[in-house]
Amino acid sequence: MLKVQNLTKIYGSQKAVDNISFEARKGEIVGFLGPNGAGKSTTMKIATCYLTATSGSVEVCGYDVQQNPMEVRQNIGYLPEHNPLYLDMYVKEFLEFVGGVYGMKGQKLQKRISEVIELLGLTLEHKKKIGQLSKGYRQRVGLAQALIHDPQVLILDEPTTGLDPNQLAEIRGVIRNIGKEKTVIFSTHIMQEVEAICDRVVVINRGNIVKNSTLSEMKQSGKTMEEVFRELTV
Repeated sequence: MLKVQNLTKIYGSQKAVDNISFEARKGEIVGFLGPNGAGKSTTMKIATCYLTATSGSVEVCGYDVQQNPMEVRQNIGYLPEHNPLYLDMYVKEFLEFVGGVYGMKGQKLQKRISEVIELLGLTLEHKKKIGQLSKGYRQRVGLAQALIHDPQVLILDEPTTGLDPNQLAEIRGVIRNIGKEKTVIFSTHIMQEVEAICDRVVVINRGNIVKNSTLSEMKQSGKTMEEVFRELTV
């Protein structure tokens, strides 16, 4: 469902992403793990048509991000690291606005809004202004806008940063539930998040992929995720 092939992004003299390749399939939650500045966000921004690659390609549901950007946007949902929300809008009003951007309207839009509100546990909050919500509920709204058009691929950039333990557990549960039917790329620099949520891990450091395996394969090595991560990113 998502295929990254020989992807490179250069800023001036710096290679932010250096000839990386990996795939993520339907029903799979892939942890995109690496320290800050490793190239995670750059890769995600290319995959979501926000940046242009220097070379290489990214395909989403068979569509190339450079040749078919509109088709890619229809098939992808994106929650960036800094969740962009209109704080003066009500939750349902905001979801109507985002759905309208995707060309949804009428009963189809209202039905989908009801579905994502229930899925993300926003039933008691959907009549509130977004600015009145806790950070955990704002993250839920961010996930709702990423899901409103029912995309096949979901890209989440550091979605659990700054959440308290209760909010963290709730968002993890939501992401695991979503991942049963969709392709999910989950970016983080926290090993525990990968262990708690993901089926497979792609480790990136200094723009290079240094590990790509299932969690079970990593555990069979007899080392903790933290030990493996430390060795790979030294």
